[in-house]
Amino acid sequence: MQDASFDELDALPPNAAGDQPLTIEQAIANLQGEDAGLRYYAAWWLGRFRVCTPEAIDALIEALLDESDRTPDGGYPLRRNAARALGKLGDQRAVPTLIKCLTCSDFYVREAAAQSLGHLGDRTCVPHLTQLLAGGLTAAQPIPGSPRLAQPYDAIIEALGALGEIAAIPAIQPFLEHPTELIQYAAARALYQLTQDSSYADRLIEALKGDKLQLRRAVLADLGAIGYYPAATAIAETLAENSLKLISLKGLLEHQVKHTATDTLSDEAVHIMELMDSLL
Repeated sequence: MQDASFDELDALPPNAAGDQPLTIEQAIANLQGEDAGLRYYAAWWLGRFRVCTPEAIDALIEALLDESDRTPDGGYPLRRNAARALGKLGDQRAVPTLIKCLTCSDFYVREAAAQSLGHLGDRTCVPHLTQLLAGGLTAAQPIPGSPRLAQPYDAIIEALGALGEIAAIPAIQPFLEHPTELIQYAAARALYQLTQDSSYADRLIEALKGDKLQLRRAVLADLGAIGYYPAATAIAETLAENSLKLISLKGLLEHQVKHTATDTLSDEAVHIMELMDSLL
């Protein structure tokens, strides 16, 4: 999911190679080297520490097309990390290659590419993202013999919402009825962003009462991403980790500050800060 965790819960990737401090030069050299573990870690590291040098961007873009680091089931771990990193670094030069990654055979590369394109904000990717929703709910079924769907629909839908693609509303609406809750939530999140209709955001608030912690965590991220102030109290009272609730409330606070015309904090912003203090 494209959410606050994309930037803030950026933990060390599993099975990362090496635990010694890196320099930027070492990380780039490792990324361009032959050791798969070091390359994987370097791609993560460059994104985690927001290394935006031209050399780092070039090396990460090159890694998006890597063929050497491949799992037995056909996955591309290095491409996944490179795609995630580029979404954090803000360089539009990555957009054309990320668009190419939307057709990669690796589901998780496509997911990371969609998330990063949503973050980068370049609308040239919109037709390519919209195309992946073709077939609607009929096509959005698990692949035979696999628990995964044909496409990372939640990431695609969230990216279209972040990019403000109003023309995608008819394509997104059917996904409110998808049997997978995460995809329902992605659709509600995007439709609120595209329409400002509070009924979609209120649907997310209602989902905070769900039984599954994993889903409550996802909804916290969604509400933080859309900055929906009426959710503030519900977020603070959700049965989930305080760290995740604080990240969600931070999203609401940033939205309030960004959309306040004066330098004075609004009553809503003050209320959010009070809720955050109560969780510390």
